[in-house]
Amino acid sequence: MEELEKNLLMNELFDIYGELLSSTQQKMIHLYYHLDLSLAEISTQEGVSRNAVYDALKKGFDSLKNYESKLHIREK
Repeated sequence: MEELEKNLLMNELFDIYGELLSSTQQKMIHLYYHLDLSLAEISTQEGVSRNAVYDALKKGFDSLKNYESKLHIREK
Protein backbone atom coordinates (compact mmCIF):
# COMPACT_ATOMS: atom_id res chain seq x y z
CA MET A 1 0.00 0.00 0.00
CA GLU A 2 1.32 3.39 -0.99
CA GLU A 3 2.02 5.91 1.79
CA LEU A 4 -0.63 8.35 0.54
CA GLU A 5 -3.24 5.58 0.30
CA LYS A 6 -2.33 4.42 3.79
CA ASN A 7 -2.69 7.96 5.17
CA LEU A 8 -6.09 8.42 3.52
CA LEU A 9 -7.30 5.04 4.78
CA MET A 10 -6.05 5.80 8.28
CA ASN A 11 -7.84 9.14 8.38
CA GLU A 12 -11.10 7.65 7.12
CA LEU A 13 -10.99 4.76 9.57
CA PHE A 14 -9.98 7.07 12.43
CA ASP A 15 -12.96 9.33 11.71
CA ILE A 16 -15.29 6.32 11.88
CA TYR A 17 -13.76 4.18 14.64
CA GLY A 18 -11.31 6.47 16.44
CA GLU A 19 -13.27 6.62 19.67
CA LEU A 20 -12.91 2.85 20.04
CA LEU A 21 -9.13 3.17 20.41
CA SER A 22 -7.29 3.78 23.66
CA SER A 23 -6.60 7.40 24.54
CA THR A 24 -2.88 6.82 23.91
CA GLN A 25 -3.53 5.42 20.43
CA GLN A 26 -5.89 8.30 19.66
CA LYS A 27 -3.30 10.86 20.75
CA MET A 28 -0.44 9.24 18.80
CA ILE A 29 -2.53 8.96 15.63
CA HIS A 30 -3.67 12.57 15.97
CA LEU A 31 -0.11 13.82 16.43
CA TYR A 32 1.33 11.70 13.60
CA TYR A 33 -1.38 11.81 10.95
CA HIS A 34 -3.19 15.07 11.67
CA LEU A 35 -0.39 17.30 12.96
CA ASP A 36 2.28 15.61 10.81
CA LEU A 37 4.81 15.23 13.64
CA SER A 38 7.62 12.72 13.29
CA LEU A 39 8.11 9.73 15.59
CA ALA A 40 11.06 11.55 17.19
CA GLU A 41 9.03 14.74 17.76
CA ILE A 42 6.17 12.79 19.31
CA SER A 43 8.49 10.73 21.52
CA THR A 44 10.17 13.89 22.82
CA GLN A 45 6.85 15.65 23.39
CA GLU A 46 5.24 12.69 25.15
CA GLY A 47 8.34 11.52 27.03
CA VAL A 48 8.31 8.00 25.58
CA SER A 49 10.58 6.09 23.22
CA ARG A 50 10.21 6.23 19.45
CA ASN A 51 9.46 2.52 19.59
CA ALA A 52 6.54 3.15 21.96
CA VAL A 53 5.13 5.72 19.52
CA TYR A 54 5.58 3.31 16.60
CA ASP A 55 3.90 0.48 18.53
CA ALA A 56 0.92 2.66 19.47
CA LEU A 57 0.50 3.76 15.84
CA LYS A 58 0.79 0.21 14.50
CA LYS A 59 -1.60 -1.27 17.06
CA GLY A 60 -4.04 1.57 16.51
CA PHE A 61 -3.99 1.13 12.73
CA ASP A 62 -4.34 -2.64 13.06
CA SER A 63 -7.31 -2.15 15.40
CA LEU A 64 -8.98 0.27 12.98
CA LYS A 65 -8.56 -2.19 10.09
CA ASN A 66 -9.92 -4.97 12.30
CA TYR A 67 -13.02 -2.92 13.20
CA GLU A 68 -13.63 -2.22 9.51
CA SER A 69 -13.20 -5.87 8.57
CA LYS A 70 -15.93 -6.80 11.04
CA LEU A 71 -18.32 -3.84 10.77
CA HIS A 72 -17.86 -2.66 7.15
CA ILE A 73 -19.04 0.89 7.86
CA ARG A 74 -16.50 2.55 5.54
CA GLU A 75 -17.31 0.05 2.82
CA LYS A 76 -20.99 1.02 2.89
